[in-house]
Amino acid sequence: SGRDTPMKETKVLNYRRFVATFNVANTVRSDTDHYRCVIESEGGAGVSNYAELIVKDPPTPIAPPQLNSVGATYLWIQLNANSISGDGPIIQRDIDYRSTSGSWTDIQPVDSHQYKIGHLDPDTEYEIRVLLTRPGEGGRGAPGPPLIMRTKCGDPMHGPRNIDVVEIKSRQITIRWEPFGYNVTRCHSFNLTAQYRYAVGGQEHVGEEVCQETGHIQPQYTLRGLSPYTNVSVKLVLMNPEGRKESDELMIQTDEDVPGAIPMESVQGSTFEEKIYLQWKEPIETFGIITLYEVFYNGISSFDPEIDLSNQSGRVFKLGNETHHLFVGLHPGTTYSFTIRASTVKGYGLPITKQFTTKISAPSMPAYDYDAPLNQTDSTVTVLLKPAQSRGAPVSAYQVIVEEERPRRSKKATDVPDCYFVPIPYQNASISNSPHYFAAEFPPDALQVAQPFTVGDNKTYSGYWNAPLLPHKSYSIYFQAVSKANGETKIDCVRVATKGGATRKPSAEEPEKQTDHTVKIAGVIAGILLFVIIFLGIVLVMKKRIHNVPYKLNVSIIITRAETSH
Repeated sequence: SGRDTPMKETKVLNYRRFVATFNVANTVRSDTDHYRCVIESEGGAGVSNYAELIVKDPPTPIAPPQLNSVGATYLWIQLNANSISGDGPIIQRDIDYRSTSGSWTDIQPVDSHQYKIGHLDPDTEYEIRVLLTRPGEGGRGAPGPPLIMRTKCGDPMHGPRNIDVVEIKSRQITIRWEPFGYNVTRCHSFNLTAQYRYAVGGQEHVGEEVCQETGHIQPQYTLRGLSPYTNVSVKLVLMNPEGRKESDELMIQTDEDVPGAIPMESVQGSTFEEKIYLQWKEPIETFGIITLYEVFYNGISSFDPEIDLSNQSGRVFKLGNETHHLFVGLHPGTTYSFTIRASTVKGYGLPITKQFTTKISAPSMPAYDYDAPLNQTDSTVTVLLKPAQSRGAPVSAYQVIVEEERPRRSKKATDVPDCYFVPIPYQNASISNSPHYFAAEFPPDALQVAQPFTVGDNKTYSGYWNAPLLPHKSYSIYFQAVSKANGETKIDCVRVATKGGATRKPSAEEPEKQTDHTVKIAGVIAGILLFVIIFLGIVLVMKKRIHNVPYKLNVSIIITRAETSH
């Protein structure tokens, strides 16, 4: 039942003895026993003595090595080879390590229980095993269980380089950079971030966007949502779990865009009767250089319904450095809409609209020949009243004013009369000694066409007494039209007639003045009669007692008292 095995080596001791050496392969521990060899030759066969076969298993660690620490280019391990399978003694320890993603392997002898494996690649997975060796040929055992561990990522070698601007628009920028690989990132997991910042209106805006991640190889990115015509600071940051490296900072100005709207609160208007001075400020967000302003105006309504607004519109253009305009030739009492928008080389921005209303004008009174009334008596003057032309607001009322011509208020025929804003009835004028009073007031409907009116007809018009004129006094008769709208009151007046005073004393006076004159005359007559009676009494008393001294004294006293009383 033996096996034929070739001899490995023979050694002759003498002519009767020699020693043969055999390699017994594929033995296991259960093959341990006593064996003898049988040798055959042409001359016969020989049998050796029994020899004991002892089978020893090469040592193999039971547990994998343990990790003490890890870095980007090294692994500190503990062999953990105290527990083994096989036979000792252990005369040599080795580390067998390889990359799991590659085909290469390396074995390093170890002379202690801990070992640092260096010169490894960052972010790379390695398989580490321990080899043990006992004495004798074939004493190295099989590798033990593996420790599979990945090194850490290394700090990037440098930041992105050679950043160029590919395209610039008003709200976006496209940039490109030099491609880089694992030798720069030193990690399979990384990202490239674009950090940017810019200031608008004194407020700083900061943003960050990931423009390249692991697996994305296009070295180009577009930043969107930027502010037009703004200096944007851009830099790229290469980051992995262990570190970061930045590129040089790049300053880029975005392109111009259409501007924002003009601030509504900046639009101010100074209104007059036939013009409006409009001024405004440039948009807060110009988004470029303002080259032009467009102002469109349109008349939309008027207090005077008779005004035709069909031709009250237009458009003006102002240069970028002009933020005001005087609009002339407008209608009084009219509301105008102004629409303003700014423009850059990219076009017009959003418009804003604001309204302003011109002031109303006084009604226009027709011309009068005040030296030629229709009729005149001692106490009346009849004139032809003509309707006024409204200007910006309809006529609210017509008023007739009588003014007494006094020396200190004398007026030339060419003087422009002052209009009368405070209505004073005849009764109040008498009390306050006012030189003028309101004789009548008419609603506008009462004077659609020219019609005569008698000043001093002793009638009441809208609460004003049209008192008779005094023949001996001179008067100026004024006629005025009043317009009221939007909190404004405008009046235009004209002298329609004059009346001179009579050269002789009048036979009839106004009731109040006649009463005062009668009282004065009666008082004078009564004083004269009293004086005559006292004088006669004194004379009679003196005649009766001319020789009596006390009588003389009494007469003196009486005369003195009488004189005192007089």
